[in-house]
Amino acid sequence: MNINKQDIDALNTLVTISIDKTDYMPTVEKALTDYKKKASVPGFRKGFVPMSLIKKQYEKPIIIDEVNKLLQDTLNKFIVEEKLDILGNPIPKANEDFSWENDSFSFDFEVGLAPKFEVNLDAKSDVKLYKIVVDDEFINEELQHIQKQYGKLVTEAAVSETGRVIGTFEFEYKGEKKENTATIELEQIKGEANQNKFIGKKVGDVIELKTKDLFVDDHLLMHALQLDHDDAHGFDVEVKFTVTEISNYELAELNQELFDKLFGEGKVESVDALKAEIKTTAERDFSGQAEQKFLNDTTDFLLKNTHFDLPSEFLKRWLQITSDKEVTFEQASEDYNKSEKGLRYQLIESQIAKENNLVVTMDDLRTFTKNLLGIQYAQYGSDLINDEFLDGVANRVLENQDEVKRVSEQVMTSKLIALYKEKMNYNTKEVTYKAFIEESYK
Repeated sequence: MNINKQDIDALNTLVTISIDKTDYMPTVEKALTDYKKKASVPGFRKGFVPMSLIKKQYEKPIIIDEVNKLLQDTLNKFIVEEKLDILGNPIPKANEDFSWENDSFSFDFEVGLAPKFEVNLDAKSDVKLYKIVVDDEFINEELQHIQKQYGKLVTEAAVSETGRVIGTFEFEYKGEKKENTATIELEQIKGEANQNKFIGKKVGDVIELKTKDLFVDDHLLMHALQLDHDDAHGFDVEVKFTVTEISNYELAELNQELFDKLFGEGKVESVDALKAEIKTTAERDFSGQAEQKFLNDTTDFLLKNTHFDLPSEFLKRWLQITSDKEVTFEQASEDYNKSEKGLRYQLIESQIAKENNLVVTMDDLRTFTKNLLGIQYAQYGSDLINDEFLDGVANRVLENQDEVKRVSEQVMTSKLIALYKEKMNYNTKEVTYKAFIEESYK
């Protein structure tokens, strides 16, 4: 048996495996002997069937099977020994002269190679790591949200500045007249001029509005009118809104009964303590959001500033061949174009992990899972939640391989964020949550 590698370019190589009769026949003959012992053929006692009949019926299929096994084992071993960093899997190259009637065979495989490149983490960047400040405005808004949530709705005769109104929108969308019933909190309406169109209105009144800049967020408009996501941004038509129901919130009192509902009996005993709980929870949640934004922006920066080629044509053919359904090369190319960005970042992330010895151990998985469980169980305030209990639950969670994969990805993400914070050239910016949202989604 002989194996050769011919480099076509830096990203594509051709591996040729030549297999001779002496490579596969010992295994084939052993298999034929085993068949002879077991074969049941009319007119012959078991074990006494002539080898000529056995060969006539079984030799060619066995040769094909054994050659394919030998071929796959040889190719895999060669890739490992030569330390070929491949993308996808080798693609067999068609050979018009090939015939299983021959004694010797030659097989060609196209192989796509991963590119060689460097990742410069300390390059100058415009990436920001936000520190989100929990200010009094946010805390007071959360207090009001809690009071609304645990309060009750009361019917009102007219829409007030803090009111809630239900009504039906009438408008034209995609050439058709549409009607959609929606519930609107007046604070969701953008601008004093728009809000004034609602204030004072009664059931049965019709309000004429323009959808552009009607809501503080286009996604609210999307839900109110049931628009397609892409249509909601910049959607600018005239609509009529017929008021059908008006109400307002009777806010829950900030008293011990409410505190106990929120945190358990006696855990919080004052408004100041409630504000402190809101601040602590928000800071933890905001830290996660800020880190996710930092990771997303760093990913975009690395993709933009880490340059390398890919064996694109090979990968398109590989996607076509391995597709679950029959697809054309053009369809495979379209799928490749959609996934190329993700592939590039996988390669960049893998390179970063390799260069910085980032690995995920079982201890990492166990610690991460325990911490996550601790946060989740803490909200129940149970005295039973101790280290031994969390160890047991974490071990049961990590018996599930899907959970192991999911947690592994989260742990690696945490390690990458920590590395980026240490080595990236970024700016730190302190902002309120409102300012963070405005900057993140502008």
